[in-house]
Amino acid sequence: MPASVQIAPGVHRIPTAPMDLINSYAFVDDDGQVTLVDAGMPGASGRILAGLRHIGLDPRDVTRILLTHSHADHVGGLTPLREETGGEVAAHVDDARDIRTGRATGGRPPGLLGRLLTLLPGPTPCPVDVELADGQLLPYAGGIEVVHTPGHTPGHVSLLHRPSGTLVTGDAIWNMNSRRTWPTLAFCTDPVLTQQTAHRLGELDYTTAAFTHGPEIRGRGRDAVRDFLARPRRFRMLL
Repeated sequence: MPASVQIAPGVHRIPTAPMDLINSYAFVDDDGQVTLVDAGMPGASGRILAGLRHIGLDPRDVTRILLTHSHADHVGGLTPLREETGGEVAAHVDDARDIRTGRATGGRPPGLLGRLLTLLPGPTPCPVDVELADGQLLPYAGGIEVVHTPGHTPGHVSLLHRPSGTLVTGDAIWNMNSRRTWPTLAFCTDPVLTQQTAHRLGELDYTTAAFTHGPEIRGRGRDAVRDFLARPRRFRMLL
């Protein structure tokens, strides 16, 4: 498993689990400042820091950590990563409370498995320094737009890096084994809303689709997302 993969100028994917099953991302400013996206499972901080060193960066170059949502496979490594880097933490206002309190899942997922997941221990609580809002253009790495795509969690966001034409989908759409799917049903607070808001991703302007679960699609990323959205598909019942 590579420590990091450059997918566009100044944009690097950092795998934190084998077979690209879970990814974080690093956006690098011209002055060397780094914006991280997502913190992986508990224990993933070491792999993220190794990915930064592979790029030639130091943990203290990280000035902020953006979170796509509050699930443990995206915020599990957040507390040690924040302590190691000193970066401020940013998340959508509707997921910020779950991150601060360490809830295992965002909202109330449907079905028996979803209800059981809410009983699992959550990630270590972590402060959220900045609360994000839909349409906000963050002045990082040349401009990162916040696209609120709720449903998977109430505050789930996708992130559009305008300079490189890269869209981080978060868990709005998965690409495990290079196959586009909806996320696992039991992890979705509102499956219908998940599908509805994902259609926003087909309306944006980008060339690379970067997934937090699965490898990126370069060059034809938007076409691949649009093709997926145009064909009805069922939710995954299991991973």
